[in-house]
Amino acid sequence: MNNSQHTLIPGGIAKDERGQIRFVNDFDMSEVKRFYLIKNADLQVIRGWRGHKIEQRWFYVISGAFRVNLVEIDDWVNPSPNLPIKRLILTASEGRLLYVPAGYATAFQAAENNAELLVYADYGVEHAPLDDHIWPSNYFQEFS
Repeated sequence: MNNSQHTLIPGGIAKDERGQIRFVNDFDMSEVKRFYLIKNADLQVIRGWRGHKIEQRWFYVISGAFRVNLVEIDDWVNPSPNLPIKRLILTASEGRLLYVPAGYATAFQAAENNAELLVYADYGVEHAPLDDHIWPSNYFQEFS
């Protein structure tokens, strides 16, 4: 995808008497190398801030809902804590997939008990320690 902006890719749900099929037909998975599933211990846990200078990520809620915060990093050594935060809610019922390009940090919080978030990455796990930038969950603050 190599887009410099985060993007929401629409999905859908097809239902009939047999049940349902959830899909995101516009998601080109050719760059994906691995995936993992996140399920927070409770509704207070915030995963983040974690950023990737090189890697891209795609996020899809399998069940429940997640609050998602995004920040485009201005300086990887000493980022400004006042960077604007983009806030989104992703839900399983909406079926949208969030694309986050390289250059962003993310923070996630489950908005419902037992919510699950599927994450796709474009590099193998052996690359993860080379492009893993972490800040405390309260590091980035929006301008008042």
